[in-house]
Amino acid sequence: MNTEAGFDHGGEHARLARRRAAVMPSWLSTMYSEPIDIESGSGRHVWDAEGNRYLDFFGGILTTMTGHAVPEVTKAVSEQAGRILHSSTLYLNRPMVELAERIAELSGLDDPRVFFTTSGTEANDTALLLATGYRSSNQILALRNSYHGRSFASLAVTGNRSWSPSSLSPVQTSYVHGTRRRGTMLEGLADEEFTEACVRDLEDTLDQLHGNVACLIAEPIQGVGGFAAPPDGLFARFREVLDRHGILWISDEVQTGWGRTGEHFWGWQAHADNGPPDVVTFAKGIGNGLPIAGVVARGEVMDSVAANSISTFGGSPLTAAGALANLDYHQRHDLQGNARRAGAVLRAELREAESLASVGGIRGKGLMLGVELVRSDGGPAPETAAVVTERARERGLLIGKGGLEGNVLRVAPPLSVTEEEAVEGARALVDALRAADSSA
Repeated sequence: MNTEAGFDHGGEHARLARRRAAVMPSWLSTMYSEPIDIESGSGRHVWDAEGNRYLDFFGGILTTMTGHAVPEVTKAVSEQAGRILHSSTLYLNRPMVELAERIAELSGLDDPRVFFTTSGTEANDTALLLATGYRSSNQILALRNSYHGRSFASLAVTGNRSWSPSSLSPVQTSYVHGTRRRGTMLEGLADEEFTEACVRDLEDTLDQLHGNVACLIAEPIQGVGGFAAPPDGLFARFREVLDRHGILWISDEVQTGWGRTGEHFWGWQAHADNGPPDVVTFAKGIGNGLPIAGVVARGEVMDSVAANSISTFGGSPLTAAGALANLDYHQRHDLQGNARRAGAVLRAELREAESLASVGGIRGKGLMLGVELVRSDGGPAPETAAVVTERARERGLLIGKGGLEGNVLRVAPPLSVTEEEAVEGARALVDALRAADSSA
């Protein structure tokens, strides 16, 4: 993979890293032993301040959905910025209304209402507020290995301990099985057996609680959790149990929404046999980097808030105009279809890595693929994951990491990635995996 300059392990990058460390929190982590300063981007490529070019297969944590510097999106943002940047929800806002109409139509929910926020964390916080108020309960069900944001409430329903700094909580959360098999009592079960075991676990958990549970919040594919996914149809089976108790289903689509899986527009649609969720949260890809997110919910649930409320920045004219242009581009170019096609190419090219000793398996859908790395005894290998991300970067490829143990490579390019770029990136990653194996 070509770069336009040699990799610089000192100089301005190092100076900027030292300045950052002096004024920002120690817990605010960066990728790579020598962090890079991304200065510009175009399509599926980014350039750092030293002129090194990278094929971006992480997209700002699955946020750059359509690609970097998409002219139609840039133009819409620029034109809106020239008119007005901000007004708040106290005033009518045409871009916000038009975007809400589009999302409501695409949601698949009954009588949908849309509320905009600035981040996925805030969207999930809002969803929890809706569910607990509607059900008059602070009891929440969540999946093990989950991640739902970094606010006090969203961390309280996050099952991935690496991201939970406190046991304090405004809600009572009970965690159920749904995705993880390796290293658990559910290892080795076929999909049907795994589903049955998870349903029994859900029923048993409900038997331990006090009856009035507010909701289940779940990601169709766990993002920070290393792209771990339940078998298709699991949440439909869960829905049968939830409905008997009147419990709401919140689908966290912050990473799976907008066609990233290739198969469906929303991740929950792989579990739709018993109807749609009551609430869907979204973020990341809709803004292509702009800070916009939100909640779409059944009207009865959304309108149940018995208090005044506003959003100062949610659905601002600027972010809504950019998101509208981004959604137009997405649908006009059939990026969901491209995710299916390019994702199949990417998966096929990565199959070569499955024979490597360090690769425990490859999972995911469309352009949301995880490569799990293991030790010789089958245990998680986070050290290998760290080495592989460095080796991939040296080859001009940016990827992410995740999983409960930090041992899963997260491969998620923009949905506009070409099949040629999918091949190029996969070969760079396989080469990086081989290099890490040979040095182990």
